[in-house]
Amino acid sequence: MTRPLSLLDLTYIASGNDSSATVKQSVAMAQLAEELGYHRVWYAEHHNTAGLASGSPEIMIAHVAAHTERIRLGSGGVMLPNQAPLRVTESFHLLEAMYPGRIDLGLGRAPGTDQKTALALRRNPDALSADDYPQNVMELLAYDDRSFSEGHFFEKIVATPSDQKLPPVWLLGSSAFSGHLAAQLGLGFSFAAHINRPLAADVMRAYRAGFQPSHRFAQPHAILAVGVIVAETDEHARELAIIQRVGMFRLLQGAMAPAPTLEEAKAIAATIPPQFTMQLDSMQANLIIGTPDRVMTEVRDFADACEADEVMVTTSIAFADERDYAIRNIKAAWDRVDTR
Repeated sequence: MTRPLSLLDLTYIASGNDSSATVKQSVAMAQLAEELGYHRVWYAEHHNTAGLASGSPEIMIAHVAAHTERIRLGSGGVMLPNQAPLRVTESFHLLEAMYPGRIDLGLGRAPGTDQKTALALRRNPDALSADDYPQNVMELLAYDDRSFSEGHFFEKIVATPSDQKLPPVWLLGSSAFSGHLAAQLGLGFSFAAHINRPLAADVMRAYRAGFQPSHRFAQPHAILAVGVIVAETDEHARELAIIQRVGMFRLLQGAMAPAPTLEEAKAIAATIPPQFTMQLDSMQANLIIGTPDRVMTEVRDFADACEADEVMVTTSIAFADERDYAIRNIKAAWDRVDTR
């Protein structure tokens, strides 16, 4: 048996495509993942990002679920500070009613965007600095469990549809904060190593050591989310990483755009000012780049070090042919190397 392998789809738009074509490609990718035996696909919440097709994981989940049969689908994640806990509870009650046993609710603490866009979402300047994420998570769980204390202002509110329960709840994070909170509340945990690879092992081991069982999770379940770029040769994989590097540079500049072709990326990369080199190198150090077997062997060793129960891969490869190659060969390589 191998550990479950899953996907995080950020819905990158490729140069020459539009959002409609990208969503269709995401559906096709989920269908392929289902065929190949991936465990789940999650969708992220990002805003004010011109190079991505989706800022609404709930809508992506519902759409992809209608075009697949078995694979689990979830949010990786809903950025809870941007939304009212009741609204999130009701959305995922409804998704669970529509596709019972196939939905995951992953919750994030970050805004998923810049400060100005976060203000546009939250409508209140005080909300930008509020450190109320734990309280919002507990409020969301209280709507689901109908467990507000007697006399609480929200005690009588019933989340619609009222005959449903939330799907499995996961906290997402790239620091120790969410790992500690997930352990304390007895929730699943996913660490974003594609954002902060060096911290993964310590945080995931601490989550497991501190886990308090709950009616949601009787035992800890830790997902290691890792960024990979694979190709038939190490050389071509390093070339594809140039596309990701250009995307990171654009992100730093606040000028996101659809993913360039390799030729476009090489031309843009040659113009990146040298003062960005160290920061871009640090960001790309979170990725694992190379041929499928070499990459997935490194991922397996990383997962072992983190005591991960499951691995979730994400790739910045936006063009359909190369992405399909990656999805197929990542899974095949994982099945070869992760024997337990």
